[in-house]
Amino acid sequence: MSILSIHNLDVRHGLLQAVRDVSFNLAKGEVLALVGANGAGKTTLLRSIAGAHLPVGGQILLDGEDVTAVPSHKRIARGIALVPEGRRLFSQMTVEENLLLGKSAGRKGEWTVERIFDAFPNLKPRRHAKTGHLSGGEQQATAISRALMSNPDILLLDEVSLGLSPLVVDRVYQQLQSLLSSGTTIILVEQDLARAMGVASRVICMLEGRIVLDRPANGVTREEVTQAYFGLHRQAAERNAS
Repeated sequence: MSILSIHNLDVRHGLLQAVRDVSFNLAKGEVLALVGANGAGKTTLLRSIAGAHLPVGGQILLDGEDVTAVPSHKRIARGIALVPEGRRLFSQMTVEENLLLGKSAGRKGEWTVERIFDAFPNLKPRRHAKTGHLSGGEQQATAISRALMSNPDILLLDEVSLGLSPLVVDRVYQQLQSLLSSGTTIILVEQDLARAMGVASRVICMLEGRIVLDRPANGVTREEVTQAYFGLHRQAAERNAS
């Protein structure tokens, strides 16, 4: 059985339909790269899965149980954790205090403060520093670590590399490698196609709120993803049809 099932999901921002009839299943341990241009609906989809933005239609099933109307704090307790775009840390609290907030979900598991510092060693000397004083890379590592402290079954990562220099992005992804290979189920929203396809087992591309490509990462080329990303495949199909 799939750990996560999305059925015909529709999500709106007022009159704007941001996610349109989206359906997919996610197996335990899959790393899914969710790609698409700005405005494609990726962040809205993640927020809907996390319970931060309720859909107007469709279903979200977690381990076969309907959680479509379950609020976000209860989804954290059930094993879904979101690392939001922009990180959203408590800037006047220390790294350790932010991490302990993640533990407040009460889920048992292997992630502890000390294991976090083993996985993200650059945070250890910053343990008692306020997160508002951290570098962008340290803030991103703290945001990911705070989510891990809830011991999630599904980790949603929104724009891991946003606003970071290439060198810092390399460092963050190096620290993520043990997580990416640990069997944790992950949905990763990433603008860098090469990096996303390099770590994912599967790629979904969204365009104007719809899924336009869903393939195993090792069974699709970057050119095919790029064509779906910009809607070029649809233009070619329309030309052939006419």
